[in-house]
Amino acid sequence: MNQTLKKQERKRTIQDKLISGFNSFRFTLLEPIKLKFARFRNNHYYKNPEKNPLVTVYIPTYNRGELLIERAVNSVLKQTYKNFELIIIGDHCTDNTEELLSKIDDPRLRFYNLPKRECRYPDEVENHWLAGPVVPANKALEMAQGEWIARIDDDDTWTPDHIESLLRFAQKEQYEFVSASYMTERHGKKMVVDVKDENPRIGGTQTWLYRSYLRFFKYNINCWRKKWNRVNDIDIQVRMHQARVHMGFLDKVVASVLPRPGEDTVGLEAYKLTDKEKSKHFSFTE
Repeated sequence: MNQTLKKQERKRTIQDKLISGFNSFRFTLLEPIKLKFARFRNNHYYKNPEKNPLVTVYIPTYNRGELLIERAVNSVLKQTYKNFELIIIGDHCTDNTEELLSKIDDPRLRFYNLPKRECRYPDEVENHWLAGPVVPANKALEMAQGEWIARIDDDDTWTPDHIESLLRFAQKEQYEFVSASYMTERHGKKMVVDVKDENPRIGGTQTWLYRSYLRFFKYNINCWRKKWNRVNDIDIQVRMHQARVHMGFLDKVVASVLPRPGEDTVGLEAYKLTDKEKSKHFSFTE
């Protein structure tokens, strides 16, 4: 989380400051209240640590059909924990994503392709990384039917025991939100990201598992306007922490975040090193 906490060089406009300030006030005021109400209504569903609840896994994606299936989908379908639904939300995909997914014979998988992909922020490569998955991710949260929710991005992979490890940990300790370590690779060097020096200690979004009543925490389409914590997942995890969601961290590697084919690093660094390709890939057409 350190790299996102650093102040960005982008010059913010008055509109950016007003919208960010209003959202900050709104989130700070309302989300703790919503959390208390959600707990009051739903806590009793989570008392039994032996329960095998339905877990909603969702993947936001845009025109990465083959990579989506090779990495994220295959790793989800190979989970040792079987009681899950897999929701894949296409951000108005125009490639062969739907065709490829239709060949997978598994009733747990659902694909929904958004009917349009409008301009949501300035069409810049950094903004695509900061806020690109927000709209499909929020649509997935609307569609989720499970008692627990997990997210994996289309180019990430899970260990086979990902869901089972996180779920049993959360159930045993009565956490509302859990995350864990993951393995990544930058410029040929593999490393484990365990956020030991972070406070709060929250792993990457591909390691999250949380109770479904927390889905009122929606991703913020205006996260790119902020001064810091501008990434969509960092924005929402900070708000959860500030609202006092009960969080736990599992000291175990449960996912891998590896470079995409033809690249040698990940995250915003990869986007900036392939600026022209990413700008063309994610450019708004409507």
